[in-house]
Amino acid sequence: MSDAAADRPSVNATPPSGPLAREALALGAFDHVVARMPGFRVREGQREMAAHIAETLSVVDWPPKPEKGEEPPPMGIRAVAVVQAGTGVGKSAAYAATVIPLALAQSRRVMISTATVALQEQLIAKDLPALAQALPQPFAFALAKGRGRYVCRLKLDQMVGGDASTADLFGDDAAPAVPSDALEQAWAEQSRTYTEWTQQLDAGDWDGDRDRLAEPPDASLWSPVAAERHTCTARHCPSYNGCSYYQARARLAQAQVIVVNHDLLLSTLGLHALPSPSDCYLVFDEAHHLGAVAQGQFTESMDLMRNGWLDKLPRAVSDVAGAIGHHPTLDVAEAARELKTAQADLARLAMARLSESPEWLALTGRQAGMRPRNGRDAEAGFEFNVPKATERFEGGAIPEPWLATVGLIAGRAGALLKTFEALATELKALARDDPSDAARCAQLYSRIGTFAPRLQHLAATAELWLQAPEAGQPPLAKWLEAGIQNGLVTLTAHACPLQPGSLLRSHLWGQVRAAVATSASLVTCGGFDHFLHESGLAWDDAVAVREVQSPFDHARQGRLVVVPTDADPRDVDGYTREMLDLLLADLREVRRGALVLFTSKAQMKRAQELLERGQHRELRERVLVQGEASRTQLLKRHATRVADGEASVLFGLQSFGEGLDLPGELCEWVFITKLPFASPSDPVGQARADWLKAQGRDPFSELVVPATGARLLQWTGRALRSETDEAVVVCYDARLLRQGYGRRMLKGLPPYRLQRREAGGMLVDISR
Repeated sequence: MSDAAADRPSVNATPPSGPLAREALALGAFDHVVARMPGFRVREGQREMAAHIAETLSVVDWPPKPEKGEEPPPMGIRAVAVVQAGTGVGKSAAYAATVIPLALAQSRRVMISTATVALQEQLIAKDLPALAQALPQPFAFALAKGRGRYVCRLKLDQMVGGDASTADLFGDDAAPAVPSDALEQAWAEQSRTYTEWTQQLDAGDWDGDRDRLAEPPDASLWSPVAAERHTCTARHCPSYNGCSYYQARARLAQAQVIVVNHDLLLSTLGLHALPSPSDCYLVFDEAHHLGAVAQGQFTESMDLMRNGWLDKLPRAVSDVAGAIGHHPTLDVAEAARELKTAQADLARLAMARLSESPEWLALTGRQAGMRPRNGRDAEAGFEFNVPKATERFEGGAIPEPWLATVGLIAGRAGALLKTFEALATELKALARDDPSDAARCAQLYSRIGTFAPRLQHLAATAELWLQAPEAGQPPLAKWLEAGIQNGLVTLTAHACPLQPGSLLRSHLWGQVRAAVATSASLVTCGGFDHFLHESGLAWDDAVAVREVQSPFDHARQGRLVVVPTDADPRDVDGYTREMLDLLLADLREVRRGALVLFTSKAQMKRAQELLERGQHRELRERVLVQGEASRTQLLKRHATRVADGEASVLFGLQSFGEGLDLPGELCEWVFITKLPFASPSDPVGQARADWLKAQGRDPFSELVVPATGARLLQWTGRALRSETDEAVVVCYDARLLRQGYGRRMLKGLPPYRLQRREAGGMLVDISR
């Protein structure tokens, strides 16, 4: 939270009336900021973006807020400004300096949603404080985090006063047996940590935010004391007044601008944890992630192997119900036994189906590799060395003999949930009616609440598995996923809707009055179509799109060099050998900073192995590999080496291809080992492809190529980060020039000087 501008008088102007007045106010505020912020200079593209946002959102006329109990007003005119802003435009200043003043003038709030922590930190630590100083009207801002990022004081006190059995340190039946002396020793170490946290809370040295601890805690340490919705009685809890989460919620309530991430925003729709999308201005930065995040939010899964918790459930219900004189109408012990049996039966059916699958055989060491499943996989040239095995149900059709077992899981889990809801309702009522009994009720509520999420996942997944597709609608993706962890088999069942755009239309955009969606990679293969479909904005009359060019002179500052190989990329082994030989030779030319982006862990591991050998061994000292240390530590080492005049090369995967800011000498080279097609092991992608084929459409052209083009745009975007940078992007996948789909991807990239490296190293300019 910031009140940096609180000492200045507020501007109590009459809210602007009419689109022209609102547009003038928003754009005028942007110009005011540009003129007054130290070191800020006018950028043509940035003002173009600000003008587009101001014009688009000016048509929204906010109705008076309804009184308590009144029906919300009709949605009225909606507006969504979609802006592709090339690297260097300065998009955060463009949207913040227009949307925030517009919202303040109309007594509305702003939510800025991002996909990465790095951008959240930039907004909170740099962009919003500077804007708060420059605008004439002060505003407060805050970062919203999920409930699980905060400690539950009630649980923490229970842990401090408990023993090893309280913590359930090693989970349930999936963990190996632990000797009692080792259990006691582990508990003693955890107990000391919990005591230290309690003391820090009491002294005011810690606010209960996990991210503010000096040392990030392991999940096993944090999970027993994390705040959770299912174990929280809210205002009825005796620790409510000192609750870290609700104190943070109170700070959010005072903020005019809230920074949040896409996951949290979508997961809390309808829960009143954040302002309603219908009552505020929304900004989606890094908006190209929206579709994937939405799909993840609506994916359900259930664990089929770990069911020891069901043995503990009846005793917990019996103890809690007995403590308050409640009499469940369900035979809880019998329902739990039947649920456990059904879960085990489904696991046996699943393992029988998985046992002969190529992925499972490869995973268990009985088969060295796998063959591509279809033409799309062969065209991409994928490596199939995966750490898990998946088995997908084509068309979302569950085998007929399985349906009774799945139905039993849905029925028993649903019945147990109703029993829990009845208990929870009575506990809250008791705490409300007798505050002196609130502490006991909160502890009882917390005890049964730990079971609720697992029951919900079982019930929701089973219900989706039973769901048949509606006529003309795509089926759900349904699949099994197995792995081996700590020598034990893991097995989960999953279900997911196929179209993220439909999810966002149904759950988000229908509630939104005014929004901005922006990113540096909304345009792929030369158009907005892919983003609009994936984000649910296609055919939405409220949408106005604009592509704002980067201020960089890409043709002067950078080169995109395509290096052909004799081996076809579809020949995975042959291509990888040849590509790595070329790559390692090119790394010898690096004098400062470089980034190498790999399409798989197996590919990156083979490069590491080559570096350990004779002729390449001296290069190994220059290389920092993702996973060897934290991202922060690797980037710090990289920057130190470059600052000392040494060559430093980062090896990374997809997460290093986006959001990594390495300006100047930190990244003079970007090496792309292969076109970044998504993994074919993704069952949702496979199910979408099958459905599109059934509709007579081409999934490779319609889905795979645009998604790969967007990813390639992000990867090449690591090269130039400022108007003074100079860099070379080297791509070893000649399909970028040779294939029609490669040329489509090329059309969506910035206008780098394009060259092809011939035999002998000669560079030939290529016309686009």
